[in-house]
Amino acid sequence: MTKQQKPSYLNFEKENYPWKANIDYRENPEAYRVGKGEQGVLICEPYKTEIQSHWRFKTSEIATKSSEEIFRIFQNYLNKNDFVGADMARKFLQMGYTRARRYANYKGGKKYDKENNYVQLERGTGEIEKAASAAIFYTKWKAAEADTNYAKMKTEWKKERG
Repeated sequence: MTKQQKPSYLNFEKENYPWKANIDYRENPEAYRVGKGEQGVLICEPYKTEIQSHWRFKTSEIATKSSEEIFRIFQNYLNKNDFVGADMARKFLQMGYTRARRYANYKGGKKYDKENNYVQLERGTGEIEKAASAAIFYTKWKAAEADTNYAKMKTEWKKERG
């Protein structure tokens, strides 16, 4: 018997989280950590505010427009040698993929039933349209990660700062 998986946010320890809402990461880029996946994406200002308003995935048309705009923002940050901004834009592209997949897999995007001890809900009950949105974001996310300038900056950043 396998241990029941519960959402990670149930045991979230805010004080140990390396990203803080009270830091301006443009003014203090040395405080930024790459982390894993999308960590910090909804905290790190001013980047969150600059990018989040463009982040949408309701339909494939909306996802196309959104992912293209966020990718453009990603490239602009790279052109300014702003690794933190570029990494945050990359995280929003990744999050476009993961959130759209969540809605494609689960009705209403809800994976766990909080009324029933957080049991995982049935997969395959979501919206087909969201799978197309996920694929669109996936392509842009992978294009961002494949950018040689970004990859070099990320390797150096992680080596120096984490």
